[in-house]
Amino acid sequence: MINPFRALGDLKSMRDQALKMQQVLSQEEVIVEKNGIKVVMSGDQKIKELVIDGEEHWRAKEAIAEAIRKSQEIAAKKLTEISGGLQGLLGQGK
Repeated sequence: MINPFRALGDLKSMRDQALKMQQVLSQEEVIVEKNGIKVVMSGDQKIKELVIDGEEHWRAKEAIAEAIRKSQEIAAKKLTEISGGLQGLLGQGK
């Protein structure tokens, strides 16, 4: 028989680990320079700087940042759907 309280504790532990990982990743930085383009991005996929041929391109930076944010929202929604399915299974074990 599935113990729903243990499973919920496991989900909380996984969530806590994910939050900790996100904090760690936000402290990391990736710098890529290629073909006259420089991109500085944090490990949690936030664009800090976009320079093309020595000029900062804030409009392109904002558009790319929004695309990344939207893709992250889709991923979060899918994960929520999956975890919702897990919670439904836990409810059946009661």
